Amino acid sequence: MISPKYKEMLNQKSVIREISAYANARGKEIGYENVFDYSLGNPSVPVPEKFRETAVKLLEEKDPLALHGYSEGHGIWEVREAVAASLKKRFGLPYTGNHIFMASGAAGALAHAFRTVTVPGEDIIVFAPYFPEYVPYIEATGANIKIVEADTESFQIHFERFEELISENTAAVLINSPNNPSGIVYSGETLKRLTDILKKKQEEYGHDIYIISDEPYREIIFEGTDAPIVSRYYDNTIMCYSFSKSISIPGERIGYVAVNPNCKDGELIIHMCTQISRGIGHNCPSSLIQLVAANLLEDTADLSVYEKNMEILYKELTELGFTCVKPGGTFYMFPKALEEDAKAFCRKALKYDLALVPGDSFGCPGFFRIAYCVPTEKVERSLSAFRKLAKEYED
Repeated sequence: MISPKYKEMLNQKSVIREISAYANARGKEIGYENVFDYSLGNPSVPVPEKFRETAVKLLEEKDPLALHGYSEGHGIWEVREAVAASLKKRFGLPYTGNHIFMASGAAGALAHAFRTVTVPGEDIIVFAPYFPEYVPYIEATGANIKIVEADTESFQIHFERFEELISENTAAVLINSPNNPSGIVYSGETLKRLTDILKKKQEEYGHDIYIISDEPYREIIFEGTDAPIVSRYYDNTIMCYSFSKSISIPGERIGYVAVNPNCKDGELIIHMCTQISRGIGHNCPSSLIQLVAANLLEDTADLSVYEKNMEILYKELTELGFTCVKPGGTFYMFPKALEEDAKAFCRKALKYDLALVPGDSFGCPGFFRIAYCVPTEKVERSLSAFRKLAKEYED
């Protein structure tokens, strides 16, 4: 028989993907340039030219068998060494290649990290607002997802609710900063308070509690934003990174797990990842893309357009009466809808060909996400649609 579990999941499809599919279908009717599609977090700036140049050079000069063959289960050693050297240089922690596992993007990295530090029935704590796919990611491991409600005034951590949820059954805490969907970056004060609590709880419960830090937006930080690295605050940190956003290559599916060098059993965790791969089929990301990425560790695409888009939208929306915590990074913002039912609000937005995502699936009813990774001229043209939408709510 077919799997009832995955059959049932067909009734729980990604809201983001469904709205994106609607926007694409609408674009075929009226021209995609006339649809203000803010649904999907797909980078809108080109890859650095160095990516193409490096790929061409490798294809022309490197042994095809090495270039296109399977890599070792942990990833290509020279790539792991390069990643570690870059992390050591940037963040001052003594990473080596033995602390790095190459993975199929941040999703693949998370899939491994969850399984290294939990057993079925244990808890992973997540802070709202959160990326909706965390739910199936975690539940597929057999762990329980425990969600801390949002502090909607700041979208920093709601510590009172967190301390109510943490228990002896807590194996890990998942954080995402810069955050999807809010664009908020956790401050040094927030990270210190979080890690101080976890250090005390580890002693109280007599077992390790890990931070799994999901960092695909780490390079998209806006001017004046304090963006500390969590691994500097807490030894038992497992960093999950993707090159998708920093160099605009989401379709290449390349990232890594980096275990804090001071983490207990850190190198063992990396070795465990190879065995997890055997069970979930994430073995060996593309050898070619691993080698290309290793040459762009200090490079990014031109990410400045995202801050420009944010400033345009933030100014207009707040002038129209929207409440929004100003993003410190990413290419998302998370305003409060102009009515309690964000789903109804987003349906009304479709009348003006604005494709927005309601916040319910992010754990924050009443809010909506704007993924402003679109051309700036399109952002500017969308402002009239936002004005028309806001006018519906005038007294």
